[in-house]
Amino acid sequence: MKIKNYKFGRVENLKYLGVILNENNKITWVLTKRDRKQMNIFERKVYRKILGPVYDNEKENWSVLTNKEIYAIVKKPIITVMLVWACTENGRK
Repeated sequence: MKIKNYKFGRVENLKYLGVILNENNKITWVLTKRDRKQMNIFERKVYRKILGPVYDNEKENWSVLTNKEIYAIVKKPIITVMLVWACTENGRK
């Protein structure tokens, strides 16, 4: 493409503000480490709601599950995987 005195070549992918746009006009979001951390925090909150509080017989009180306890119960967390999938082209088909 040529505009005035400038000539532009064709590119397969263009990354702008963390979003990748390919030549078929399909958008891909790039997750940063911060995004993944926030999604993992959200996922643990959801599992805490689903699994509920735990009663400790020794202390005779209720408590929320720790991260370690959550991952011991939920061997393979899938909430963030499902969210990422839903935000991609695969989720929109």
